[in-house]
Amino acid sequence: MKRRQLLQSIPLLYASPALFAQSVARIDVSATDVAGKPLPGFFSPTQLAALRKLSELMLPAIGGSPGAIDAGAPEFLDFLVGQSTGPVQTLYRGGLDSLNARATAKHGKAFSALDAAQADAILSPLRQAWTWKEPTDSFAVFLRHAKADILTATMNSREWITASQRGGNGTYWLPPE
Repeated sequence: MKRRQLLQSIPLLYASPALFAQSVARIDVSATDVAGKPLPGFFSPTQLAALRKLSELMLPAIGGSPGAIDAGAPEFLDFLVGQSTGPVQTLYRGGLDSLNARATAKHGKAFSALDAAQADAILSPLRQAWTWKEPTDSFAVFLRHAKADILTATMNSREWITASQRGGNGTYWLPPE
């Protein structure tokens, strides 16, 4: 930059904050949970019902801690899987369809309509000892991933953290309003 250009740009330095403030529109930001509840959109109604039942069985409300349903884990996973890569979407859709197909074949009703004992027989692959190597059965792979995702979504939810603040250290951050 030449000296002349530098001297010519000095008045702009003093005027630029005012010009910048006038030219930039203010965008209001708020927490998404305050704006409204998420709407399911990726899974079909029967798949989402199966995911809700699976979430309810994986992490029920216990001892004052909210369960997966209370924390909105199925709705969050509906959003998350909908934004994920094709293989993840295929894994979840195939797994939820398999849950419903196995329930219909064994009990004549959808997975969401089963009681805990009936669902336990279908979820038997989860009783296998955990190893670093993934199972070869695609249904067992789905159950393993779904279990981890349901636990993570629940324990990272606002509802879970709010409940744990009563006896915990209160480490949940909310964006400024």
